[in-house]
Amino acid sequence: MWKALRSRNTCKTCAVGMGGQAGGMVNEAGRSLEMCKKSVQAMAADLQEAGASEHLTSHAISQLKLQTPYQLEHAGRLTQPMLYEKGQDFYRPISWDDALSRISSALKETPAEDSFWYFSGRSSNEAGFLLQLFARLYGTNNVNNCSYYCHQASGVGLSSAVGSGTATVVLDDVEHADLVFVIGGNPPSNHPRLMTTLMQVKNKKGKVVVINPAVEVGLVNFKVPSNPFSLLFGTRIADLYVQPHIGGDLALLTGIAKSIQEQEAYDEAFLQTYCDGSEQWLEELRNVPWEEITSKSGVSESEIREMAELYAQAKNVIFCWTMGITHHEHGVQNVQAIANLALMRAMVGRPHAGLLPVRGHSNVQGIGSVGVTPKLKDAIFDALQTQLQVELPTTPGLDTLGCMEATDRGELSLGVCLGGNLYGSNPDLDFASQALSKLKTLVYINTTLNTGHAHALADQTIILPVLARDEEPQRTTQESMFNFVRISDGGPRRHEGPRSEIEVITDIAQEVLGTKGPVDWQAMKEAPNIRAAISKTIPGFEKIGDIDQTNDEFQIGGRTFHEPQFATPNGKAQIHCHTLPSLRGDEQSLRLMTVRSEGQFNTVVYEETDIYRGVDRRDVILINPEDIARLGFQDQQQVSVRSEVGELSNIVIHAYNDIRAGNVLMYFPEANVLVPRTTDPQSKTPAFKGALITLHA
Repeated sequence: MWKALRSRNTCKTCAVGMGGQAGGMVNEAGRSLEMCKKSVQAMAADLQEAGASEHLTSHAISQLKLQTPYQLEHAGRLTQPMLYEKGQDFYRPISWDDALSRISSALKETPAEDSFWYFSGRSSNEAGFLLQLFARLYGTNNVNNCSYYCHQASGVGLSSAVGSGTATVVLDDVEHADLVFVIGGNPPSNHPRLMTTLMQVKNKKGKVVVINPAVEVGLVNFKVPSNPFSLLFGTRIADLYVQPHIGGDLALLTGIAKSIQEQEAYDEAFLQTYCDGSEQWLEELRNVPWEEITSKSGVSESEIREMAELYAQAKNVIFCWTMGITHHEHGVQNVQAIANLALMRAMVGRPHAGLLPVRGHSNVQGIGSVGVTPKLKDAIFDALQTQLQVELPTTPGLDTLGCMEATDRGELSLGVCLGGNLYGSNPDLDFASQALSKLKTLVYINTTLNTGHAHALADQTIILPVLARDEEPQRTTQESMFNFVRISDGGPRRHEGPRSEIEVITDIAQEVLGTKGPVDWQAMKEAPNIRAAISKTIPGFEKIGDIDQTNDEFQIGGRTFHEPQFATPNGKAQIHCHTLPSLRGDEQSLRLMTVRSEGQFNTVVYEETDIYRGVDRRDVILINPEDIARLGFQDQQQVSVRSEVGELSNIVIHAYNDIRAGNVLMYFPEANVLVPRTTDPQSKTPAFKGALITLHA
């Protein structure tokens, strides 16, 4: 474990950006001994003995469907291709030749527009670039990634506001801030290394404001392992902790802006010089009543004014947020409102201030950067066509949920999933299972088992076992949420059987597209050749072409705004006006927020105990005692939880003082059964937060 964690490979968990050529425990600022429990758990999963293949042959599908995410993850590593054919009770092992032949034959027999290609954030830039290129040369733009179920609203919202869909800051900027807003997230559980950065802010007498319907203990006080004093005594994090109702963020953010306006603490010269739309927005702020803001946010005027006062006094402010902001019907508007607030005081376009969407997976941003989106950016599209001298498809392409719904309608018949758990990531899990089971062929490329392998089964389902990042025979690259590209060395394989993702993709592409096409797939087996292609076609990645010689990890140009220069059509930041949504629900319903536990990473459950919340099981609903009494239930009572799309039975009520009354927490992905397929219209991100549920004895 110690050797693996110290190896020169980027961390397998969150996108804070650890590892690379500086070593596995070194962050982008050069500090070493940076590690967290999440990285240890992810490494432990890859250090497992082989066993997943045997698990599939010894458990019938009906048994697999009863197993939890934890049980499937801990079945061991996948080491040989597995096949399930509809009508059978079990998976069976097949050879690599048979598996690749079946996939190639299915692709040749399937019209390109009848396929979809889904990518998680666990893969490398090289594998992502290759597979999306293969899909487009095959003839489809149904190419999408897991960000459509998490931070797509951030990308769309930021692009519409400042012209770039990623963080506008680097790590050093955050550490020099004197005020950090942490909105709608739980970094102690999901991005623990970010807590080191918040500790740096606190050590320099900076302040942290947390906005979250639930009080997360790690955001009140956190012990940073790499700092002896913090480890022994803890570091106080939140100077102010505000609990809006789920769905109240847009009203709350508008309230902060209104208070800043009333104090005349905004930067009028910056707004006039560098922004469009500020006059109309300021006029709307004047006219929105405080009563509307407080009723639609659930936060008192005095609390909002206290946050605004801290903001008005600060000189360098960072706004960071996670999926508590994006997982709403108005997710893009939430992000735009944060951007409005930052632009209001010129906190974008200079050092030590800006906008930071906290990405949840170590290369989800890189996957998007290298072209894993339904519509390629024009510059990438033109460069690929010029370099390859081909005509790429111009069909619109479908986002992730769009592919799911098209599959359910019978319009798609083949799916390829590079990593991740597409089934478990979906809202309305009954629908997800039904839709994916209508496919003729479904290909999973994974290292371990997940619930999709049990619940989402096509006429033929093929699982291909691949190597983990630190087992790859060649070096690969990843991108952090700070737009920093790092190179991983790979390392020795732990098991016979799994293959490199690059090898798998090129073998299938060569068989399907032939050897005389515009891409020499045999040459693309060499990672430096892939990087050379990326350097010529992906703007900002020019330096990746010679990274093998220089070892110089780099930040992608044009994304960090240390000058007020915005890549919008007219070169100005855009201020957006919004109508404040009302809080949903009635006296009998509760607003549900799906969350991850401390022992979890995305859909992967490493342990079923959530030590931060004091919960030792996952079949629970966390409710404020006021709601338990008001609705006539008791702590530890078993209930059925119902929504408009699903029901979960035998769920245990867990009295939880730290959740705002009227709101409840349940664990993702199990609770996705209850989440409707309602999406934000601009980003198509599902509203995993705010589903209305009722309890039944």
